Amino acid sequence: MPIRPENRLRYPADWPEISRRIRYERAAGQCECLGECGRATHDGRCPNRHGAPAYGTGSLVVLTTAHLDHTPENCDPANLRAMCNGCHLHYDRDHHRQTAAATRRAAFEAAGQLALGPEC
Repeated sequence: MPIRPENRLRYPADWPEISRRIRYERAAGQCECLGECGRATHDGRCPNRHGAPAYGTGSLVVLTTAHLDHTPENCDPANLRAMCNGCHLHYDRDHHRQTAAATRRAAFEAAGQLALGPEC
């Protein structure tokens, strides 16, 4: 997954090499998700492989490296998981929802608007 510009400095300088080791040396190009993504579409390890058609959809699989605790500074291999784009997006869905809400709130406040509830 692309790194947002505002988060780029949170990743170590050798992040491309760390990510490559996780995806290709440890995971051998296959998604390592064992169901923690919550999709409930596979038993055991996800069968998706980088560059191949995704099971179920046929779309091209892009293997990514997920931070299980959503903290880019924590690059301990135990905190990293090679995940296909589908598993990674699904795994991060709640985190993305929270950060999107915070971004909307900040934009409203910067424009002089008051937030009325947590959904803003």
